Amino acid sequence: MAKEALYGKTLEELKECVLGLNLPAFTSKQLADWLYKKNVGTIDEMTNLSKKARVLLNESYTVGLNPPQSFQASIDGTKKYLYKTEDNQFIETAYLPEENRNTLCVSSQVGCKMGCLFCMTARQGFQKQLSSGEILNQVASLPERDTLTNLVYMGMGEPMDNIDNVLKSLEIITSEWGYGWSPRRINVSTIGVVPAMRRFIEESDAHLAVSLHSPFNEERKQLMPIESVYTAEKVVEAVKDYDFGRQRRVSFEYIMFKGVNDSAEHVKGLTKLLNGIRCRINLIHFHPIPNSPLEGSELSKMEWFRDKLSEKGLNTTIRKSRGEDIYAACGLLSTKNLSTQNDEKDY
Repeated sequence: MAKEALYGKTLEELKECVLGLNLPAFTSKQLADWLYKKNVGTIDEMTNLSKKARVLLNESYTVGLNPPQSFQASIDGTKKYLYKTEDNQFIETAYLPEENRNTLCVSSQVGCKMGCLFCMTARQGFQKQLSSGEILNQVASLPERDTLTNLVYMGMGEPMDNIDNVLKSLEIITSEWGYGWSPRRINVSTIGVVPAMRRFIEESDAHLAVSLHSPFNEERKQLMPIESVYTAEKVVEAVKDYDFGRQRRVSFEYIMFKGVNDSAEHVKGLTKLLNGIRCRINLIHFHPIPNSPLEGSELSKMEWFRDKLSEKGLNTTIRKSRGEDIYAACGLLSTKNLSTQNDEKDY
């Protein structure tokens, strides 16, 4: 029987593990220190644990860290890492170095069930929820982990559709016994799964990023089927119910599609929808995916759109496009590798 991973467990869960082995409760704090501060790869490296404790732990547990299988490097410095899960599926992680910050974009699911028209991951369908350990392994096993300043949950999958494991991973990375990160260094995205989004807002202090992409119901429904369940108005209403304060940020992500959502009417619609919310709008260039009917707006149009929204009092920026030469759009690289693996099985 496969051994259970210790990595990804909370302090309370580690305590349950050690008490189950009749070890002292304080052993859980020692484990957390080795796992999340000293980043060891084996239980035998935990030298302040007694030999008895290490033997007992080794019988039932493993640390559970897994290095990336491969990576691709872009001419702009972006690196795309490919991780293989225990059941031979793939997830992607993007490392985005900049002059004043280094951000890691992590995945929360294998595949996705949300079916967004512009997303390559959606074409894989939903395959698996990532555990808290599999989410944070993308941080711990990253070669550049010591250079990281920021973390975004904007990779494969819908974080709010895996809310239990996402919240657990956030607890580990922000707790004093864990990595000790400030939640202000973390941004979690959602397409608008309202109940889970409310829970996230209440149980975490990390920033929130809402994927909007259109202020109009029927148009947004064509792009994002979630609109049939949670409309843009319901999503925005949920955001308005909470006081984010001055330190916690809410942003709205807006991928711009040529001739679809980049008109003057869309400026008016966004202005009306987001009225009264202290937020930022991030305009995003569309990374093309194979056989898509969508095309990205030109930069000049994006700049015009930004200026019009800014004139309306909405803090709007254009997010710099990164890594287009290395399958940087979420799902492209993992789909390519998954397809290759399936082809090999046919021989």
